Amino acid sequence: MQKQGFTLIELLIVIGIVVILMGIAIVAINPMRQFAMANNSRRWANTTAILSAVSQNIIDNRGIWCPTGDPLPTLTNPCMGDSGQTPTAECASYYDICDCLVPRYISELPVDPTAGSWTDCTTYNTYYQVIQDATTGRVTVSAPNAQSQNGVAPVISVTR
Repeated sequence: MQKQGFTLIELLIVIGIVVILMGIAIVAINPMRQFAMANNSRRWANTTAILSAVSQNIIDNRGIWCPTGDPLPTLTNPCMGDSGQTPTAECASYYDICDCLVPRYISELPVDPTAGSWTDCTTYNTYYQVIQDATTGRVTVSAPNAQSQNGVAPVISVTR
């Protein structure tokens, strides 16, 4: 009578092959790159939504940005947030844009998927930047925290 089954060597070889195939699949999928791409897609959508809300505000007010608020900043990197925050590498200063947009033009301010926070207009930091060119009047919304994909972080910026 013969015994049926697998020897220890046969089992180890099969397990080794499965591990090698799983390693190849994980490298091919590259989950960190996939997360970075998903976050950057969200940043593109958020910058477009913010710019659309700002543009609609300007249109409704006949070319003037939010008559009850300060003019849009013309600095190089002010982030949208409450003005009492400490400057960071991404945000040299903060510009409070919330009262002019929420809830009439956008239900809530979009925030950066890895760094931002927003619960209401009193304490928030979107980590998105908004500036208006002093000469042309064009508004630019950008995301300074874009994540690297294949070693290079994309420039996420929308101008209208």
